[in-house]
Amino acid sequence: MSARVWLLLLMLAGAGAVRAQGGGDVQVGDRILLQVEGDDSLTDTFTVEAGPALKLRAIGTVSLAGVRRADLESYLARELAKYLRNPVVHAHVLVRVAILGEVEHPGFYAVPADLVLGDALMRAGGPTRDSRVERLRVERDRTVIWEGERLRRAIAEGKTLDQMGLKAGDQVVVPRRGDPETKFRVLAILVTLPAAVYGLTRLFH
Repeated sequence: MSARVWLLLLMLAGAGAVRAQGGGDVQVGDRILLQVEGDDSLTDTFTVEAGPALKLRAIGTVSLAGVRRADLESYLARELAKYLRNPVVHAHVLVRVAILGEVEHPGFYAVPADLVLGDALMRAGGPTRDSRVERLRVERDRTVIWEGERLRRAIAEGKTLDQMGLKAGDQVVVPRRGDPETKFRVLAILVTLPAAVYGLTRLFH
C-alpha cells in the first residue's frame, strides 16, 4: 500500500469518526489569528507570550491563564467588551509545528489547533513515495510523544492537534524507507558478526 493511500485511509477514518471532546489550554508560543470587525489595530496575528498572555495594541496585556484553546474566541470577546462596545471577535489558535522527513515540502507550518494530523501533513504537500507513513511519529525536545498504535488510533478517532496536546516547536516526522534506525540496526549486526564468527572458530579448533 502506498504512503498516500495509507494516509488517505487514515484521514477518511478520522473524518468519519466523532471527534473526542476536550483539548488543552492556550500555550506559550501559540499564534492567535485575531479579527475584530471594524478595528484594524486589533486585527492581526499575535504570538502568545509568557503568562500565558496576549499583548494587544492600545489595550495592553490580556491574561490567557487557564483559557482553553476551544474557548478562546468567546473569552476574548468578553475581555475586549471591557474596552470596546459590542465587539465582533473572530479568533483562531495556530500551532507552529515542524513537519519533517519524507514530505513534499518539509518545514515549519502554523496550522490551526483544531486540524487533524492527516490534514496537517497535507499542508506540507503530503508524503513522498519513499515515505513510511505507518512509522509516523511526533517528537518534542528529541523525545517521541506519539507513535505506533497509539498514534494510529488517535488519527482514526479524528483527534485534533489540540486534543493530542501538540505545542509550538513539536516535530511531526515522516520516516524514509531504510531510515537511520534501520541502518543503525544493520550496522550493529555487521559490527558484532565478526566477533561471533571468531568465537565459533575458536570453539571448533
